[in-house]
Amino acid sequence: MHEVVNNKRGPSKKPFVFYAIIAMLVIMLLNALVFPSMLKRSVIEVGYDQFLEMIDNDQVKQVSYDSYSGQFVFIAGDENSEMIYKTGIWPEDGQRLLQQLMEHEDIQFSATIPTQTSPLLSFILTWILPILFFFLIGEIGYRWMRKRMNDQLPGGMSNAMSFGKSGAKIYVADAKTGVTFDNVAGQDEAKESLVEVVDYLHDPKKYAAIGAKLPKGVLLVGPPGTGKTLLAKAVAGEADVPFFSISGSEFVEMFVGMGAAKVRDLFKQANEKAPCIVFIDEIDAIGQKRNTGGIGGNDEREQTLNQLLAEMDGFDGQKGVVLLAATNRPESLDPALLRPGRFDRRVPVELPDLQGRKAILTVHAKDIKVAPDINWDVIARATAGASGAELANIINEAALRAVREGRKAVVQADLEESVETVIAGAQRKNAVISDQEKKIVAYHEIGHALVAAKQSHSAPVTKITIVPRTSGALGYTMQVDEGEHMLMSRTELLNKIATLTGGRSAEELIFGEDNMTTGASNDIEQATKLARAMITRYGMTKEFDMVALETVQNQYLGGDASLACAADTASKIDERVVAIVKAAHEKARKILQENESQLHKLATHLLEQETITGEEFMALLHE
Repeated sequence: MHEVVNNKRGPSKKPFVFYAIIAMLVIMLLNALVFPSMLKRSVIEVGYDQFLEMIDNDQVKQVSYDSYSGQFVFIAGDENSEMIYKTGIWPEDGQRLLQQLMEHEDIQFSATIPTQTSPLLSFILTWILPILFFFLIGEIGYRWMRKRMNDQLPGGMSNAMSFGKSGAKIYVADAKTGVTFDNVAGQDEAKESLVEVVDYLHDPKKYAAIGAKLPKGVLLVGPPGTGKTLLAKAVAGEADVPFFSISGSEFVEMFVGMGAAKVRDLFKQANEKAPCIVFIDEIDAIGQKRNTGGIGGNDEREQTLNQLLAEMDGFDGQKGVVLLAATNRPESLDPALLRPGRFDRRVPVELPDLQGRKAILTVHAKDIKVAPDINWDVIARATAGASGAELANIINEAALRAVREGRKAVVQADLEESVETVIAGAQRKNAVISDQEKKIVAYHEIGHALVAAKQSHSAPVTKITIVPRTSGALGYTMQVDEGEHMLMSRTELLNKIATLTGGRSAEELIFGEDNMTTGASNDIEQATKLARAMITRYGMTKEFDMVALETVQNQYLGGDASLACAADTASKIDERVVAIVKAAHEKARKILQENESQLHKLATHLLEQETITGEEFMALLHE
């Protein structure tokens, strides 16, 4: 898609230099025609003797003494040929010369005689240069102030002075360069929901014949990086119509009413270019629920939202103007924005599943050179929970690693290492770790792997490493499910908590409880979250049964949870969480005690190799 200018331009203005040159030519012409005699006046320097001789001949009419330069400036000659002269004097003759000048009554002794004879130069010095100076100062000051306002004020100086222009970027679809559904992978359900919009824009008469109306608005919701903006561009590319793109934050202005004016201008442009698609990214910036407390309810954001609601009610759906919007926080949007007749259709754009991840990796791999023996299933399984943007980053990191290693194509090892780089950070090759700490880390990671391997319903171990990472991890154990699991049973959750406690259990068993370290902090955090979720969200305890004890907010942005129960109930929940984690800890410790010889053997091998694969781990375990 090609970006085109969307603002109407007035007649082009000539630059300031053009008018300055015209003014200079006019002034020079006036000097040549109106003041020709004055242009001929000049200052002639003569000797002191000649000066005295001209006094004796009564040719000198006006004299001035310049104390700074030590010279006399005088006017001499007849009325038709007056000239200005200057001459130097000797200090010892200065008094006598003044007396002689005073004796001549026809000589006028004045303070100064102007030697500037050209009106052009005088005009330039007294008019043109000051104007240029102030113009330059004003231009510098304006640019400085504009930069400061762009840096400090919301919306910037350019937006504040746009006077209601929407500032939306307009893309005109091009069959050769436009984004289409072929560029979007892993979102088959979302594409199917949007195909109807494309079909309507291609042939609206088919729908008008039966009386069907196109949805006025389609809301794309999902986590960051799942391709919501890409889907919107693909709809415009498939429909071959203009595509207006603007962010919700661009409507937020420093002046009250400017945001509403931008909304009006946006829909005015859209109606002029119909059929078209208007895409508002991050619509929650202006579409949040209106304040019901009666305080600050009439602010700029709410006026912008009210104008958006009015415009969505007012524009004609038969024209083919489709409004697409994207957000990560659908629960924060105003109910009036989500009612039928405005955003009629809600399209979830979720994280891709196993097949979706494989398709996304394949699409992004078309832009780079890869070896023919790449196993995309392995990479797709190792990236469970990754978004499309993260998968694109993994492909790019693999390409960068291949260049660093001097290869001409990306191989399997590059992709596997890039997965670890995105998940845990790059390797810290220069990190200095003592032998004792390295030993503790080795037993800690083998503790995780051994507890996972000795339990049923646990994901198999695929890699164990004690190489430090830039994320701060001194080592990690990677477990990858063989297939895609959408549900987890109570047994699987308890086994996962036991696996998380396996690292600390190994430290306690080998080095004693007094020598446990801080390396289990992340394990403790994850185990506590899982145990609490089992009680408050999943209803997996007999004591509380199927009662929701907490609410989840911003499910697409981390899923912050807050308890929704009495203080006494919260205390009981804490006790139950401690009991679950403690039981899992005891289970992990018992497994390691029963397999202590294997724990020593595997930890010793890991210390020697620093990194072992899942196959090596299982082979050593079964020996």
